[in-house]
Amino acid sequence: MTRDGVHSKWVLLPRPNPSAVLRLFCFPYAGVGSSAFRTWVGEFGPMVELCLVQPPGRESRFAEPAMTSVDAMARAAADAMSPYVDSPFAFFGHSLGALVAFEVARELRRRHQPLPLHLFVSAHRSADVPNPHPALRQLPDERFIDEISRNYGGIPQPILDSRDLLELMLPCLRADFTAFETYQHRPEAPLPCPITAFGGRADRRVREFELTGWQAHTAGAFRLEMFDGNHFFLQSTKDALLTSLRRDLTAAIATASVRR
Repeated sequence: MTRDGVHSKWVLLPRPNPSAVLRLFCFPYAGVGSSAFRTWVGEFGPMVELCLVQPPGRESRFAEPAMTSVDAMARAAADAMSPYVDSPFAFFGHSLGALVAFEVARELRRRHQPLPLHLFVSAHRSADVPNPHPALRQLPDERFIDEISRNYGGIPQPILDSRDLLELMLPCLRADFTAFETYQHRPEAPLPCPITAFGGRADRRVREFELTGWQAHTAGAFRLEMFDGNHFFLQSTKDALLTSLRRDLTAAIATASVRR
């Protein structure tokens, strides 16, 4: 299938690598897009092609309305990714991105399309565990930003210091929190692929015991690894996280090589 403009909006290839044996799709956290993984380019060697997922409403898709439903985002992403799942692939998602990646995998299964060889879910409680925290999405702007900064962090200080930049970011961030806070899990059979869950020991919103629930969503192997840092440990402990990712990707690459 031709990778037309709609598909290329959703999936960005910072360094195309047609000879790679595995594609790693990375799903960003709330309020941002592919830039969340800009420092990952070149970190996985010649066997992996990095594919960055860019939902609407942010960065290169700023002019488009952001989606307010995880299910809608998963369906649209699955549509756009259909030309890219002709080769073996894996999913990584952080925070909201973990939930979206999980639902995209399940949407692909409903469509009888290829599934990821490995699912990495980072900084998000198991999909079946309800959000135990008060909703933030309807708070006034200033309190909304204050609560996100206090409980999650992750908003760069230059943006916090600029009213204009905050106003640009707010619609996407609020839409993403609406998607997260209104998500309703639907029980389905476990995915066949292994799942690795990552968490931050100082994360105030996602606890280790909430991450262990991901084991129920795989019929394969499960691994949980905790890192020093808060909700955005993928920034503060990037090297350790990438080392762990590469370790599990090695097995996925071996499987992909056999399938070629």
